[in-house]
Amino acid sequence: MKISWGTAIVIAFVAFIAFIMYFVVNMTINKKYDHDFVTDDYYKKEFSYQNMMVKAQKTEKEQMTVQIQSSLEGVTLIFPSKITDENVVGSVSFYRPSDRKRDFKIPLQLKNKKMLVPINVLSEGRWNVEVNYTFNNNDYISIKNITIK
Repeated sequence: MKISWGTAIVIAFVAFIAFIMYFVVNMTINKKYDHDFVTDDYYKKEFSYQNMMVKAQKTEKEQMTVQIQSSLEGVTLIFPSKITDENVVGSVSFYRPSDRKRDFKIPLQLKNKKMLVPINVLSEGRWNVEVNYTFNNNDYISIKNITIK
């Protein structure tokens, strides 16, 4: 049986459409390609963004920024010299943009105005570190993107 050029074009179109449909169905069904928002309550978090920006400007203005440094031991948080370890209350959030299952939050535990988060808690890749703390009834925030290698 001989196939005419018109039939060959129709077969090629059908094959191409089947090929594309396979990928579309695979991307929608397979959990490996989950494309939900990375954070829960995404829209609620966006509303609080302005409040966070005001807090960040206040932190910068009053020179209360926490230095966030990554090293071979882990992530070190160095607090300003103005503070005392006993009067600081807060938390550190580690947010992984590529995988929300790895996000975690820990309370501040300062020793000599420093805190170390060990490297074995963090996996390789990009992390957004957010330090929220209160000192003398004032709220402060420091944010930094780091890469663990």
